[in-house]
Amino acid sequence: MTFVLFGIIVITFIVSHVIPADPIGAILGPQAPPELVEKIRKEWGFDRPLHEQFIEYVINLLQGNLGKSIRTNRPVSQDLIRFFPATIELATAAMIVAIAIGIPLGIISAVKKDKWPDHISRIFALLGVSMPVFWLGLIMLFILYYQLGIFPGPGRLDPSITPPPRITGLLTIDSLLTGNITAFLNAVWHLILPSFVLGYYASASIARITRSALLEAFAQDFIRTARSKGLPERIVLFRHALRNALIPTTTVIGMTYGSLLEGAVLTETIFAWPGLGRYATGSFLSVDFMAVIGSTLLIAVVYSLANLIVDILYAFLDPRIRYA
Repeated sequence: MTFVLFGIIVITFIVSHVIPADPIGAILGPQAPPELVEKIRKEWGFDRPLHEQFIEYVINLLQGNLGKSIRTNRPVSQDLIRFFPATIELATAAMIVAIAIGIPLGIISAVKKDKWPDHISRIFALLGVSMPVFWLGLIMLFILYYQLGIFPGPGRLDPSITPPPRITGLLTIDSLLTGNITAFLNAVWHLILPSFVLGYYASASIARITRSALLEAFAQDFIRTARSKGLPERIVLFRHALRNALIPTTTVIGMTYGSLLEGAVLTETIFAWPGLGRYATGSFLSVDFMAVIGSTLLIAVVYSLANLIVDILYAFLDPRIRYA
């Protein structure tokens, strides 16, 4: 993880600084006097050689300083702490939806192979993979919010609801910690549509890999042995086949959760969700070097941790795997 993160820092820092773009000019606008642009560039250290800027950034990073955002004029670490919890909340809810839909669909599809439940499950998964997330989000907002009024509109809370005091940044958790049940129910209600949009897309991959892994497990000798002993099909499925099939499924779940924690840019934009995706996109468009590098580094840490957790889970799922 250390080498991966250092490589990401080097690549991101070099690429963001060598592209033909001027962050100071982008912030001040084309009408800014050249003298003012040069003065502010010097204050931010952009007039110094690239290697000096990189060494200073690494030293600050080792001290927990991710630099200062030109766009928001706040420390990048504060911005990430402010925006990332919203993405964690949305990604976790979407992952719960994806697992609740994907794994049962994959099991049904494998058990009923080449029968009508299998065909319906595969069509469902194909639609989930094929439909653009932004299109599905817009359609659901138009029908379920605008036309029918069943679900609330974009945002994390209704304008009439007072947000709970910020403790973790997760509205559902903070509202429970402060005893604000009204805010909790409203936050959960706002989570349903965006989490389903993201979760449906993720569930398609989980269902397909679960089906494939189960069919492969069904063809193994230990499954034939279990059946020859007269074990009920339910025990053969859940105790023997599914446990072996969960290894590739766990890999997909871990990687999918890591990708969701990047910040689903389109979903967050459609549902006005103030998460990491919108923050990173705004930083890219405004050529905010420090914010871009900080966001990329956070995403790399999330992916690395997801890989690590998946590797550790392997040992619990498969007794043949042991880590010294």
